[in-house]
Amino acid sequence: MQQKLITFAVPCYNSAAYMRHCIETLLSAGEQAEIILVDDGSVKDDTPAICDEYAAKYPTIVKAIHQENGGHGEGVNQGIRNATGLYYKVVDSDDWLDTDALKKVLERLTTLVARGTAPDLMICNYVYEHVEDGTSHTVRYTNVFPQNRLFDWVHVRHFRPDQNLLMHSVMYRTEVLRQCGMVLPKHTFYVDNIFVYQPLPYVKSMYYMDLDLYRYFIGRADQSVNESVMIGRVDQQLRVTKHMIDCQDLDALKGQKRLRAYMVHYLSVMMAVSDIFLLLDGSAEAHAKKAELWQYLKDHVTPGVYRAVRVNLGGLTDLRFPGGDKVVISTYRQLRKIFKFN
Repeated sequence: MQQKLITFAVPCYNSAAYMRHCIETLLSAGEQAEIILVDDGSVKDDTPAICDEYAAKYPTIVKAIHQENGGHGEGVNQGIRNATGLYYKVVDSDDWLDTDALKKVLERLTTLVARGTAPDLMICNYVYEHVEDGTSHTVRYTNVFPQNRLFDWVHVRHFRPDQNLLMHSVMYRTEVLRQCGMVLPKHTFYVDNIFVYQPLPYVKSMYYMDLDLYRYFIGRADQSVNESVMIGRVDQQLRVTKHMIDCQDLDALKGQKRLRAYMVHYLSVMMAVSDIFLLLDGSAEAHAKKAELWQYLKDHVTPGVYRAVRVNLGGLTDLRFPGGDKVVISTYRQLRKIFKFN
């Protein structure tokens, strides 16, 4: 049997209200695709039955896996364990892919595979679809990556603060994800940051297409990136940030300056996000956690990495002077209005 070109993993948890739209867009890839629907212990709706329905209807494309509730990360882990596709992409059950863009991406990957030049990482744009006001915002990388050709980190240019690689924008070779030994923590939100960060040192070749592939649905009151939800789940954000501090030795990347610079930047962004939501909490306990996080970073990386994180975005959210916290929160509020990132 010929290997599938791509595995789509769709973690599903009480997703019956919207998962069909997601799955239908993935089915447009036809027999090139494997779709793994991971039912994460859903009990409140028909999610398990919908997974089984699609597996029965499309037995050569769709697999249904039912697991005890382990959280989004365990759904991703389960997909990696069972994937047979050359590439691996996670699509959340309330999101979807643009079918025209998907067709073009898969055609290009097919050509690259046939030439023996399949990249370790395929990158495309993603679009924030804001449910609350019907607007959208596209994150693209035309200023960062060469287009329509193979490249490596030497060719990567500067990322703006709003331009980080996210789970939405990447397709990794499945083997890269397995080689890096990544296992996402259970019962933890925001693990998509680990997913897109930990494998990067194993990526030797990349390819970027300026296509708006991933549609990221945002704005539901119960969504994990909703501000009030993030404040309530800040301990999970801290868990993810500490995992990222520990999972890679950034000093080992000194020979790859641009890769190291990007990973330092991403880690600094994670420190900043953690800081902001602890400041929004505002309690004495939250302030203590903020100080503890910076101490954790200092204790677990070299002085050079610590300084690099502080002079990046992370240091801008840890202003150690009277009124500094208010400055950080005010700046965050303004940026949130502009970029609508949660």
